[in-house]
Amino acid sequence: MISLSDPAKSEFTMSNPSTSALPGRTRRFGLIVIGDEVLNGARRDGHLEHFKQLVGGRGHGLAWFWMLPDDPEVLEAELRRSMAGADPVFVCGGIGATPDDHTRACAAAAAAVELVAHPEAVALIEERFGAEAYPHRILMAHLPAGSTLIPNPVNRIPGFALRQHWFLPGFPAMAWPMAEWVLDNHYGRAEPLHERAVEVRGVPESELIPLMRELGERFPAYKCFSLPHLGEDAHILLGVRGRGDIDAVHAALCEQLRQNGMAFRAL
Repeated sequence: MISLSDPAKSEFTMSNPSTSALPGRTRRFGLIVIGDEVLNGARRDGHLEHFKQLVGGRGHGLAWFWMLPDDPEVLEAELRRSMAGADPVFVCGGIGATPDDHTRACAAAAAAVELVAHPEAVALIEERFGAEAYPHRILMAHLPAGSTLIPNPVNRIPGFALRQHWFLPGFPAMAWPMAEWVLDNHYGRAEPLHERAVEVRGVPESELIPLMRELGERFPAYKCFSLPHLGEDAHILLGVRGRGDIDAVHAALCEQLRQNGMAFRAL
């Protein structure tokens, strides 16, 4: 996969959008995937699983995921809602020039700005297509006022950033390296999320509730979770997740299980 953080792979630079990200700060990201073809089953979404790895591998987290249709009314309303939140958001799909590509116009409407020709995007598209940029391909340079560009290593037609939303093509081959560039250049890496768990057997999940509450009060920076597994091999996956030294929290969990006489197997 091409890394856009390598200047040799990207021949133009992007001015910094407004962001409060600091090196080492853990961020929650939203992900929006747009396209009727995904909702009607014509194509299978691959973005969700991949973005989990992209953000999680850098110590951040994917907090929520929306899948939206190519419907201007829905897109404008949902983008307005996400722009009112604090989370940075990746948006994949609908930034092309065909009549069913509504994302650029809806992003402008949601941000209450005009859709205008972005000079740098115009230059890139003209350089890429020459006279064939007109009259249709050049529409991809019509972006919400105030947008900054996200470089595209595949065909140089950029994505754009606005209000901490990072608008990318729907094609994974383009969207994923562009998202890597965004993460590496604007959010960096943070302390990764750690997880430790044990298998608990012969105990109803309800009996674990007091133990989980007590552990949460002792270690409020960590999350205690339980995942029941049904069937012949019935058991409960009981664990903790969080950032930093998780060994002490895991040891406390195991000790509480022992004190309560609950059988478990360390994983």
